[in-house]
Amino acid sequence: MKFTLRTTDEYDRLVEFMIPFGLEFDFDDDVETDILKCWKVTQGYRGANEEITPENDYLVGGCILAMRDGEYIIDGIAVDTPLRKTGIGKIMVEKVIKEVKSRGGSCIYLVAKAPEFFKKLGFENIAPENAPNFFECGQCPQFNKTCFPEVMKLEF
Repeated sequence: MKFTLRTTDEYDRLVEFMIPFGLEFDFDDDVETDILKCWKVTQGYRGANEEITPENDYLVGGCILAMRDGEYIIDGIAVDTPLRKTGIGKIMVEKVIKEVKSRGGSCIYLVAKAPEFFKKLGFENIAPENAPNFFECGQCPQFNKTCFPEVMKLEF
């Protein structure tokens, strides 16, 4: 099975992909979020010279790098359920780290619904008050009932 990772400007498509996996996006945020770069992982795309069609551009993963309150955040990352534990998520996080380093950054924040995955990659739990203003889960009716996200940070 062939997978291709590449940058994309298809932010809306990535958001639609991520929502069924329980990622929430609030388009009325009080704090401005600057989307810096998005990546998508597709199954079936063969190369730069091949025309991209819905049949060969099947989305199986995506990641959004943003800046909020002057800090780099992973604003969303997801992998299609049957393809988890194949390394796709790790490869996307590695791309984010490389991008942040190239921009002169020294850390990345995120809100994790799968904290064990991120801990394996070196992220550590932090108190929400020690993160940029992006942890809005407290207002959600699912918070600490059916959803237990953790605020995390990776320093490099």
